[in-house]
Amino acid sequence: MKLEWQCTDFQSLTPHQLYAILQARSAVFVVEQNCPYLDADGADPDCDHLCAWTEDQQLAAYLRIVPPGLKYPEASLGRVISTSVARGQGVGKQLLTNGIAQCRQRYPRHAIRIGAQHYLEKFYQSFGFATVSEIYLEDDIPHVEMLLSVDL
Repeated sequence: MKLEWQCTDFQSLTPHQLYAILQARSAVFVVEQNCPYLDADGADPDCDHLCAWTEDQQLAAYLRIVPPGLKYPEASLGRVISTSVARGQGVGKQLLTNGIAQCRQRYPRHAIRIGAQHYLEKFYQSFGFATVSEIYLEDDIPHVEMLLSVDL
């Protein structure tokens, strides 16, 4: 699958792109996971947004890069999704690889902390994240905090 990668601040997203992002996040986190929660948490305007678009401008994958101090003392990656058009094609691995690189470029002296769904713990460990918390429930879904140390 040929993808066009875009990493931009909130203000540079077009209305069409923002709508596609919010629609995909709701489809995955609210509908597929049967978890009613407020996705629009107020953090998006302060974050950068990494998107993978298909040739026909469908959103294939997305994550947001959260600056240090907004959610955690460290930088963070969140709202990590692959959409139904891209699943099973390795796009999630590309997304996380690109997300880590973009986060490191923006915040080179900061570790990256994530709140990962527990069932994805091994996936994130394969990128060097270490589990740094016990399992906890967030919106009734088991999560763990994970940390990727600063490259020195």
